[in-house]
Amino acid sequence: MTDRPLLVLASGSPRRVSLLAQVGIAPDRLMPADIDESPDKRELPRSLARRLARTKAEVAANRAEPDPSGAPLLVLAADTVVSVGRRILPKAETFAEAEDCLALLSGRTHRVFTAVCLVGPRGVREKLVDTRVRFKRLSTAEMDAYLASGEWQGKAGGYAIQGRAGAFVVRLIGSYHAVVGLPLFETTALLDSAGYPVQATWPAGVDV
Repeated sequence: MTDRPLLVLASGSPRRVSLLAQVGIAPDRLMPADIDESPDKRELPRSLARRLARTKAEVAANRAEPDPSGAPLLVLAADTVVSVGRRILPKAETFAEAEDCLALLSGRTHRVFTAVCLVGPRGVREKLVDTRVRFKRLSTAEMDAYLASGEWQGKAGGYAIQGRAGAFVVRLIGSYHAVVGLPLFETTALLDSAGYPVQATWPAGVDV
């Protein structure tokens, strides 16, 4: 039996894979958990983020086959919810949804809740990160150009901060990586606490 737990990422998101790679972590398995992400009636944004992250982790954990080596499995999931007040913005799938999101976010401060959940032999561990982001007041030309880029597709709140929408951000209080999709400090803390040797994945002598 190997000493190192195996990491299962309950997501197929290239963003989350890339963020883990930034801190030297490569998931041993990718196991996207497709669930209904519709908010419950009167559900608050922070509660929705927590519920979705935990549900994804539990669904993937229940589906994961034990490893032949006998290594324990750690299942990591995350979810990001963008809100203005109590209003939850969608993960924009249509041009109209993205347009509505940008119009609402223009010139305003909104909140991004990213929940991380880790399921393993020692139980369930969770973190929630609350980040405040303020957008500049967007001109019609800026909105039209961003919508035409298609970068908004499938993104919470209809934008990707790591892309062109980074030019709209006036102020950010909290975690930039959480807005992208995975808060690195909180995620590595959860992994450390569950016995995953994060720093052991860092090779010596790598040029930055």
